[in-house]
This record gives sequence, C-alpha cells and structure tokens, in this order.
Amino acid sequence: MFSEPMNFNDFQQRLKLVDATGIGIELSVLVACVALAWAICKWFGRDQPKDSIWFGESTFDGLLFPLLSLVFTDLARRVVIDFQAVLVLRIAVSVFLSLAVIRLFARVLRAVFPTSNLVRLIERTISWLAWIAAVLWIVGLLPPVLAELDNITLAFGKTRVSVQTIFQGVLSAGLVLVIALWIASTIEKRILREAVTDLSMRKVASNAVRAFLLLIGLLFALSAVGVDLTALSVLGGALGVGLGFGLQKLAANYVSGFVILLERSIRIGDNVKVDTFEGRITDIKTRYTLIRAGNGREAIVPNESLITSRVENLSLADRKFNITTNIVVGYESDVAQVQTILCEAAKAQPRVMTDPAPVAYLVNFAPDGLEFSLHFWVADPDKGKDNVRSAINIAILEGLRGAGIDIPYPQRVLRVESLPPGIAPAPDAVL
Repeated sequence: MFSEPMNFNDFQQRLKLVDATGIGIELSVLVACVALAWAICKWFGRDQPKDSIWFGESTFDGLLFPLLSLVFTDLARRVVIDFQAVLVLRIAVSVFLSLAVIRLFARVLRAVFPTSNLVRLIERTISWLAWIAAVLWIVGLLPPVLAELDNITLAFGKTRVSVQTIFQGVLSAGLVLVIALWIASTIEKRILREAVTDLSMRKVASNAVRAFLLLIGLLFALSAVGVDLTALSVLGGALGVGLGFGLQKLAANYVSGFVILLERSIRIGDNVKVDTFEGRITDIKTRYTLIRAGNGREAIVPNESLITSRVENLSLADRKFNITTNIVVGYESDVAQVQTILCEAAKAQPRVMTDPAPVAYLVNFAPDGLEFSLHFWVADPDKGKDNVRSAINIAILEGLRGAGIDIPYPQRVLRVESLPPGIAPAPDAVL
C-alpha cells in the first residue's frame, strides 16, 4: 500500500522538520532507486521491439521504468521514515504513480489505435488529471477536494450520485478497459500472428477477442462502482427490440462482416467489382469493407451489400487479370506482321505476364480497315490498367509507323443529287 495523502497542516509540519542533511539522504536514496530501475529496464529491454508497452522506444519511454521506480521509492520511504521525517521520497512516490498511470494509458492506446487523433486528446486529458492529482496529494489538498466532490450530488431520477462516485467510476472503467485492450493487443501480436496465418481469420479472431475482453472489462468496471448487473437485463431487452426494429441494417452489416471473414469468399488483397466500382480490398471491418480503385479513390461498401448483391471477385480463382486494346489498320496490311507488332509491343512491358503470352486476333472487317484486338495479362491490376495500356498503345503506334503500315482515317462519301444553276462540281469531287 502506497503512502496515504497528507492534509495541508501535515505537509507544513513536514517542511519544518526536514533539514539539509535529511534532504541530502533522501535525494541519494531516490537517485539509487531510479538508477536501479533504469538498470533493470536497460538489461531486460535490449531485445524488445520498439512498440513494446513495457519498454517503449527507449528505456524511459515504457511503463516498466516508472513502475519499478515507484515500487523501489516506496520501499525506501518505508525504511527511511523510521529514522527521519520523509518529504522528498513521498513527493517522488506521487510523481512516479502519476507517471505510471500516464504511461499505461498512452502506451496501450497508441499500440491499439496508432493512427487515431482522439488518442492524443485522451493522453493530454489523462496527463493533466494525473499531474493535478499528484500536486494535490503532495500539498495535502487531495482529501478536502475529494470530500467536497463527495458533497456535490447529481440527480438521476430518484437516485442521487455524488461527483466523486462518478469520477471514481469513470476512472475505474477506463483503467479496466485499457487493461482489457492491452491483453487483447498482446494476444493478437504474440499468439494470433503465429497461430493464424490467414489474414481474414486473424482479423475476425482479433475482433472477437477484443470485443469479448472489452465486454468482460466493462462488466467488472460497472460492478466495481456498485452498479447492479441484474439491471442490465432490462437494457438487454431494450437493445434486442432496437436491433429488431431500428437497427436491422446495422445488425445485418455486422453479421455479414463476420460471415465474410469466416467464409473467406473475399479476402484482403482481392480485386473485386461491386456494381460499377472496381478495385482492391484494403480492409474488411465488422460493418463495412474498404475498396481502393487504381486511381486512388476508395469506396466504403456495407458488408450486407457484399452478401446480398452480385460481386465479381477477379482474384478468387486466378490472380491473372486480362486487359485488351483494339486497333484498325488498312486492308492492304499484312495480317501476320500486324499480329507480331502487337504482341511484341505488349511483351516489351515488364508488367505484362509471359504466361499466358500476349495474343492478337483479327476480330472484325471494319468499314475503314482490319480491326485487331490485343489481349495481355497482368498480375498487379492494383497498380493501374490505363498506364500499361497507354504504354503498349504508344509502342504499337511506333511499330506500325516504322513498318509503314497505314492506320486509316474514317472515309465518308458525300453524294450530291443536284447543284444550283451556274455552279460546276470540283474536279476531284466524288459524285
């Protein structure tokens, strides 16, 4: 048990009792405790990853350093207090306790939500509250502040709850939920990454573990602040009615998300076509799926749509993606030579696959010439299709011009039935 908070008179008396020699002894003991904690963290954190919650990016950045410093300093305080008045070590205990709380929330939330801007706001809020509590503890004003908060009550129907109870409940719930998130993150990194190789199955397993632990943590937090859990049966019934009427689509999307992840009909990395939107699946959430097109646009598709509507999975059976381009040449052109030029233009591009090889077909006798269709395949359609098609068209144009093969312009015949009197037709006019 750490030191109890002092009242303000006790704090003033301790200031009068301490002297320079006593402060020097306390500072020496404090430095020894911090050095011991730093040495332990330095020794055990040598081979730890940079995102470790215990050790952080450096020795002082993790949770273990302030936690060990807190334990060693409090043990030293209990020993020194038998010989002299203690002030510096008592202040250090409150400082390390606040720092440990801040590091716990900061490291866990950054590990679980690395790109969230809300996490930064929560970190700053927790830091301010922790340091304010530490200052109040040090100067002995924490007990009267807590007593004053206990006297301020809020009415919820026929029940009155003090602000202190609400504050303690929020703090307990936050602490329990952060620990639950920490356990879920550890299970995901240490167990699921090695045990589950499929990315979709790992995603559903991590979501299920996190949801289960958060539910258990919330129940523990509610029980810790004195909430009767049997009252949640009414909330459960109301939630069931809400899901049955007002939240049908939301529930359907969540259920569809787990069905997609379990069936693995579509996976992260597949190239799909939903309605007229085509792209690569970048993430599958429990409610929606993110699909990114080759031009950078991203579509948020509800999971129910992927279950109930027609979806073309371009990567499920074969990772090869077919691209075509058409061209018309003059009727006097050599068909075999044109096919060779088309195929060579496609083969020259590094993204075009050699198996199956590019192939060119004479598909139509168009009014203006012979129409050819070039088929080639790529294995990375997420990098774009128009760019590789454009490069091949440029190579085809240069090859046909180099071989002297004509690319005909559309020819139209103008037929004039009669001319006004006194106007003769031009010598090269076609009548």
